[in-house]
Amino acid sequence: MHAMDPTAGEPERFDVVAIVGSAGGIAALAEVLRELPTDLQASVVVVMHLLPDHRSFLAEILGRRTDLSVKQAEDGDVLEPGTVYVAPPDVHLLVHHDGSLHLDGSPPVHYVRPSADVLLASLADAKAGRCFVAVLSGTGTDGAAGAAAVKQAGGRVVAQDKATSQHFGMPGAAILTGAVDEVLALDRIAAAVVEFAGNA
Repeated sequence: MHAMDPTAGEPERFDVVAIVGSAGGIAALAEVLRELPTDLQASVVVVMHLLPDHRSFLAEILGRRTDLSVKQAEDGDVLEPGTVYVAPPDVHLLVHHDGSLHLDGSPPVHYVRPSADVLLASLADAKAGRCFVAVLSGTGTDGAAGAAAVKQAGGRVVAQDKATSQHFGMPGAAILTGAVDEVLALDRIAAAVVEFAGNA
């Protein structure tokens, strides 16, 4: 059957949900993940700004808030639907065109590593599947340029609204790029993710 498939030999297409944030973003992220179904037909990659010199327990914390499988991303991981991959502290997380993950120790971007912009730029460049970006509560402008790149590559971008964000820096900066398709209250973001993943 694969012999008849004109796409045989090409990397399998994969749908990716990228969720990024900083201050106030972890609580927001936990709320979004709690509402996602275990049969979600997309992989979830997460960049939150973390203290670089401390071990992160974010994956374990999030794993207690959702029925999805949550793990700290490792170099060479291959994206699987229904799994959440959390960027470790002090390294950038990138997605390659074949759906594999790469951890990168290059210099910080916007003074942070992992950087949302680095992750989102890699998704825009990979173009191996559809991409949905949610920019959650956070300070600074990290994620704005990456969100614009994903939008230009054909992805969908939403930002958390000011009323439900503890800090509106990151969502606000993304909105100012003109790349955001919808500005949503926190309790509406999970539904937008499910809608994206359910559309073939």
